[in-house]
Amino acid sequence: MIHDDIETAQREELEALQLDRLRATVARLLSSVPIARERLKAAGIGTPEDVGSLDDLPGLPFTLKSDLREHYPFGLLAVPREGLARVQASSGTGGKPTVVGYTARDLDTWTEVMVRCLVGAGVRSGMVFHNANGYGLFTGGLGFHQAAERLGATVLPVSGGFTKRQVMLLRDLRGQALAATPSYALHISEVLREEGLGPGDLALEVGLFGGEPWTEAMRRQLEDGLGLAAINFYGLSEIIGPGVSAECREARDGLHVQEDHFLAEVVEPDTGKPLGEGAEGELVFTTLTKEALPLVRYRTGDIASLTYGSCACGRTLVRMSAVRGRRDDMLIIRGVNVYPSEIEHVLLEIDGLAPHYQVVVDRPRDLDEVTVHCEPAEGGVDREALATRVGAALHNDTGLTMSVELMAPGGVPRSEGKAVRVVDRR
Repeated sequence: MIHDDIETAQREELEALQLDRLRATVARLLSSVPIARERLKAAGIGTPEDVGSLDDLPGLPFTLKSDLREHYPFGLLAVPREGLARVQASSGTGGKPTVVGYTARDLDTWTEVMVRCLVGAGVRSGMVFHNANGYGLFTGGLGFHQAAERLGATVLPVSGGFTKRQVMLLRDLRGQALAATPSYALHISEVLREEGLGPGDLALEVGLFGGEPWTEAMRRQLEDGLGLAAINFYGLSEIIGPGVSAECREARDGLHVQEDHFLAEVVEPDTGKPLGEGAEGELVFTTLTKEALPLVRYRTGDIASLTYGSCACGRTLVRMSAVRGRRDDMLIIRGVNVYPSEIEHVLLEIDGLAPHYQVVVDRPRDLDEVTVHCEPAEGGVDREALATRVGAALHNDTGLTMSVELMAPGGVPRSEGKAVRVVDRR
């Protein structure tokens, strides 16, 4: 399962490589990106040699998503626009999209780290690789596609949507690896049952899921519904796309960060103060080999922790925990902090409840009110008793009183990409 010697490198060897590449990234920013040059010089970094060791990293300035939006579309590029081989972008739901450029070498790097992740997940040459991630500006589709082809898999570029057709193709073409967001994979498993089929009718071995936070309870739902091993993938377009980190199939004990390309930190979300191993905070990444869009200390907004030391699989790369949620996704309800993933964990542990939900937050008067929309797993249940049980479980876990509205089957919106789990109307 080990694809590359770097995955088992000693910490001292890896840190020496990171320092060399960090200095090269600083040199690129100083020479080619005016706004980065100004910030680095203000922090006392006028030459790459001013970064004496990795211990100097916390003294470098942060980069924020707002920087990409303020300098939209190409203001942070370190190469001429004509030097780009591809442009991808975020959805732009929070305003202008974040536009990301790639040189040809960047695309090779992206493919390289994704191949490592696929191999670690158990994808093999010759496998039928069913890619249900959306294609286009979203990095999921092409990120998985190009790596699976490089690995020698037989790729089905199905994209999202037409879920009955997804089920038919999985059955008829004998897909062995499925790439999708976890919420869409859950919808595929639901349609599989509606078609009178089950996991035994498929040839699936492994599922590669990312693009949104998901829980261990969701993992069990996916594995039971599709008959596969569910593997967590992580990435973001600003850093490269999927492939920043992924679980290994052997241990599934954290996501291995591709440290020769991405330098990972965790900081306290409010102060930006660096946190130690095992402490939960905001993930921060520095790109070490990106040509078109090098970023120093990019604040992701994702909440997780880092663990060092060897994994049972033999890899020595730092491992990040599954993302608990996004900093801006945290809900403050009547003074109580709660992440949507905490609500998901409770709901997916309740017998008789389908694994589909949406949380609606409103403030019709002076106090916040939370309504959880969910569905019974099957008909003929005592809906009032089930709703009471759900409300009690949510209160016991979060300390919050939430209204529970049981919808008819299919009443909770399904997603073909990233699920909309929270509707905040305040």
